[in-house]
Amino acid sequence: QFRSIWWSEGGKCVAINKDLFKVEVLGRGVRQRVFNTRRIKSVIRQLNLYGFTKMQWDIQRSASLPEFLAEEAAASAHSQILYYYNPSFNRAHPWLLGTCKRRAALKQRALGAAGLDERPLQKPRWS
Repeated sequence: QFRSIWWSEGGKCVAINKDLFKVEVLGRGVRQRVFNTRRIKSVIRQLNLYGFTKMQWDIQRSASLPEFLAEEAAASAHSQILYYYNPSFNRAHPWLLGTCKRRAALKQRALGAAGLDERPLQKPRWS
């Protein structure tokens, strides 16, 4: 339904056209909203909380100036596209989505199971 977000080739990453996503998905009216935010940073923070990592694409650069400049122009247009990866988010294996958990919840459960409190230890105050 959206042109701003799609599976990468191979279906292992999600690709987001940042500018188009802001308009097409985050710019929707209240009744049609997909996310409870209008900021791309908040969506990216949620992706990170659920274990998604940003993928970097390395491009081999040409030694000749005209080819280098053409490659730079293509890379600039490509920089608006964000790629995020999570091993539990794979087009070919939809059943893995059930293992995709929020990181904060995992940390709290681990601390609770160990009988630890999440609050940092405070240094004693000396008078």
